[in-house]
Amino acid sequence: MTDFLAAAYPLLADRLRKMPIADLPTPVSTVHFDTASGSRSVSIKHDDVSSAHYGGNKIRKLEYILQRARDRGATRIATFGAVGSNHALATAILAAQTDFDCTCFLGAQPRAPNIARALNMHRRLGTELVPLGRTVDRIATFRRFLQGRHCWVIPMGGSSWLGAVGFVNAGLELAHQVESGALTAPHRIYIANGTMGSSTGLALGLALAELPVELHAVRVVDDHVASPSGSERLMRKTAMMMRRLDPSIPTDLADRTRMRWRDEFLAGGYASFDNATRNAVEVAADAMGLALETTYTGKAMAALLRDLESPDYAGEKYLFWNTYNSRPLPVTRDRPDVPDNIPPQFMTYFD
Repeated sequence: MTDFLAAAYPLLADRLRKMPIADLPTPVSTVHFDTASGSRSVSIKHDDVSSAHYGGNKIRKLEYILQRARDRGATRIATFGAVGSNHALATAILAAQTDFDCTCFLGAQPRAPNIARALNMHRRLGTELVPLGRTVDRIATFRRFLQGRHCWVIPMGGSSWLGAVGFVNAGLELAHQVESGALTAPHRIYIANGTMGSSTGLALGLALAELPVELHAVRVVDDHVASPSGSERLMRKTAMMMRRLDPSIPTDLADRTRMRWRDEFLAGGYASFDNATRNAVEVAADAMGLALETTYTGKAMAALLRDLESPDYAGEKYLFWNTYNSRPLPVTRDRPDVPDNIPPQFMTYFD
């Protein structure tokens, strides 16, 4: 079985279709390693391999979003992000796999190792890349690139109630893996919290599955993008929309969630990082065999490692939800001889 939400709520599945593009369930594993405070173990949910084409957390959201786009007759997908956005790249890759054209509106960000490779992948795919900065006339830009083009517009991060449903299914999926003995039930789950769709949906899914776990949502973006109040609104809207489609969804589902908001690992802002982030990435590689990065998953891992070494730690079981793609891309970081569809201002990321 790959769709535990559909199995539990067939009426919802009948009324809310999805495109089967994810390889589910994603595997789980447990690693043991030594710290300065003693031996520790951590379970890992490997959403890094959520699709054969491109992994990470966005695939679960896109299953529902792309199906809705297809049902509404769209032929082009448009979305938003920073220039090195994993969401924008995942959307472009999956759009190509499902016969959609793709436009990505991208803004500048601090330099990061993944940006050049992401741009080269967009170049290979032929993604329409549109710079979107403070000096850009947004209304004129949106009219030019969206109007009359049969577009389905996906919000930044894929974080709408529809995208969040993909992670409701993820919560039920994890509960099944616990029930089947694939891993011990965790006391806490740590997940990078960007545009809030993954964390919000997962919290609802865990509550729906009645799995008594506290979700630690580690904020990795500025507070105008992610906030407790915004998370609360998205959570309640997702629960409301699911119940509207299937009355058997509990009325108090949002009230059952257990989410702890973690702000202390932002390291100064989006795509910035500090020694704690850098150390977490190194520990993940050396002790757990995970290839993380410093923008999202490194910060979530930093929170987990800090708590593991806390004097208050009493042997609780922790799970790290790996939301970063580990599938190799068929491109390099090298500067292309011909930019093609890469805008001139983005070519500076190859310097």
